[in-house]
This record gives sequence, structure tokens and C-alpha cells, in this order.
Amino acid sequence: MRILLYAGKGGVGKTSVAGATGAVTARNGLRTLILSLDPAHSLSDVFDLDRPLMDKNGGLPIPVAERLWIQELDVHEEIGKHWGEVHRYLSVLLNASGLDGVLAEELAVLPGMEEVAALLYVNQYAREKTYDVIILDCAPTAESIRFISLPKTLEWYMQKVFRLERNLMRVMRPMARRISDVPLPEDDYFTSIERLFEKLQGVDHLLTDPAATSVRLVTNLEKMVLRETQRAFMFFSLHQLTIDAVVLNRVFTEADGPFARSWLQSQREYRQLAESYFHPTPCLEVPFYRCEVLGYGKLFELGQALFAGRDPAALFSVRPPLEFTRLNGSHAVRIHLPFVQKSEIDLTKVGEELIIRMGNFKRNLILPRAFVPLAPQKAELKGEHLTILFGERYE
Repeated sequence: MRILLYAGKGGVGKTSVAGATGAVTARNGLRTLILSLDPAHSLSDVFDLDRPLMDKNGGLPIPVAERLWIQELDVHEEIGKHWGEVHRYLSVLLNASGLDGVLAEELAVLPGMEEVAALLYVNQYAREKTYDVIILDCAPTAESIRFISLPKTLEWYMQKVFRLERNLMRVMRPMARRISDVPLPEDDYFTSIERLFEKLQGVDHLLTDPAATSVRLVTNLEKMVLRETQRAFMFFSLHQLTIDAVVLNRVFTEADGPFARSWLQSQREYRQLAESYFHPTPCLEVPFYRCEVLGYGKLFELGQALFAGRDPAALFSVRPPLEFTRLNGSHAVRIHLPFVQKSEIDLTKVGEELIIRMGNFKRNLILPRAFVPLAPQKAELKGEHLTILFGERYE
């Protein structure tokens, strides 16, 4: 099974690209599900389904074509399935603080609940082999990072905090009832969390397995959007997910007429920047469409233009282009740089960026916060990989 995550800044066209990919994989004979991770779901809209505005089918998959389904999660449905005791306790706690009952129930829907529900579905579908391809239409970048970081965060909580907290509550509960009206969680609350974690077991390995999961970053040829795409590239690499393509959406051509001339020049410059930023990850192009791309037929046409005969479910870039790690106690960056000699490489660090020059080619790499105050100490080229060690902090 293949899992494809489409991520990027809000408004770049992730949903259309995800829908186009699904239309092609389904036409190629693969059972395909497109799962929306954005709380503001728009999959039904992009497929132009004739459904009531708020009808999301109870958060279950909806067939839209042969071998193609879409799924838009309903967080309230998922709370009933997975978060019962947790949600009830939070509602009671907020109600005890003076909030109205209905308002307390609404505020008890915490950030992350929808992302956990999506992870549960991905894990379930992978175990049951329900689909051949799962396409995740991600929320804007910040929420996408939260989605992929949740498995490791939950694992840390379960290993380091959960048992201690559960045992502490058992001791404190009788005493707390005598001295305070503030409710403490009952044992059912912890049992609910434990069951939830059990259902998530293995999903982190699934997401970081390059043979199973690929991230595809959708961007536009504009300065602000490319900058955010660089940061997303860094964050996904930091979380050890494989980025196998960058999708350049709404690219103008000479055929778009006189009104596009100024855009054409600007986009040519940013196209070169994009190639330098993300090399050797391939950049795929989606042409600019003068009308809305709505419905299965138009999405399939967009998919054909995007992949140009390639198999959308294929792995476009096998090797991880970028890894952040620790070597012998030092922070390190490992970069895939094929066909380069050591004498051709020049490194400079400016603020949060590491600038790599190779002849006329330049790559600007956004660094994680832990690397920003550190100075590069040593660089070593072995085969096609450049490893840069970071040492002492700047004065």
C-alpha cells in the first residue's frame, strides 16, 4: 500500500492536486481513498458532489468514481468512537470551572483530536489492506507538522508520564474529594487513552517507511510561498518522512496570453530557485487553468498534465535528500549531493540558513531551531552525501 501526503501553505491548491492524483490512480486500477485532514474540508466541493453543505456522510468514505472514495472526518463522530471518557471528563472539568454545559462540551474538543482520528483510520486501513493508495489532503503546514509529530509525542507520553499520572490519580482521588469540588479523572479516562494508543501502534513506522509513505509539497512560484515550502521541507525531513516530489502549481506558459507576460518572467526566476532549494527532489508542474477545476473529469485531466505519463503511486525519489541527526554527540546535517566534488562545495551560515554553493548552483537550507545558534565545525563528503557537523555556539 502507498500513502501520499500532500502538504503546503493554505491556498496553494493541495486539495485539487490530491484529487487529481486520486483520479489518476483510480483510473489506473488502484483502490484509492482521499482522506481530508483539514478541519475546513473541501474534498466534496472539489469533486463537485451534489450533497447538502454540511453532509459529510458521518465521516465515512463516500464513493465518487470507480475505485475512488473520499473521506471527510467529523470530529464529533470520532469523539463518540474514540474519545468518550476523555471528552466527558474534560466537559465536566470545564463545566466545574463555571462554563455553560454546551459551551464546555464544545471547548472539550481539543486540538489534535481530529489528527489522531485520521491516524487511527490510516493505521486501520493499512492493517486491513482496504485500499491500495491512501492520499492525505493535509491541512496548512503548521497543522500538518502536528499530525506527523503526534505518534512520537503520544509514545513519549505513554512511556514517561501515563503510568505515573494514573497511579498518582488513584492515590489523590479520595483525598481530593474531601477538600475540593474540582473533579479528577476516573480510571475509565486512563483506560480510554490506553485503548486509543494501542490502536495507533505501528503508525509511526508506517509514516517513516519510505517504501510506504511519501510527502509531496505543493507550492506556487511566489517568494513567500516558496519560503514556507522550504520550512516544510525541513520539518518533514526532521521527522524522517521521505519527500519524493515538489509540485509547482499554477504555472503560466506563453499560451496564456499577454496578461501572463509579467508573471512568466517572475515564475522563470522562481522556478530556478525552486530547483536549487529542493534539488535533487524532482519538481512537477501543474499548468495554470483559467477556469475552476471541479469534478472528476477535470481533476483527471489535471492529473494527466501533472504526472505526464508517470505512475502517481510510484516513488519518485528513493533516497532521503536531507537528514538532521546527531553524530558523536554533535548536531549534524546529511545532504544528498550527487555528482559533486569536494573542491566545488562552499558553505556559509547566515542566521537560520545554511547556504551551499557549487559553482553557479546555490542551495539555501532552512535549519531547525536547535541548529541556529551553532557554528558549522566540519564538513565531509563521502560518496554522494555531504555531512556537516555543528559545534560551539556563536559568541
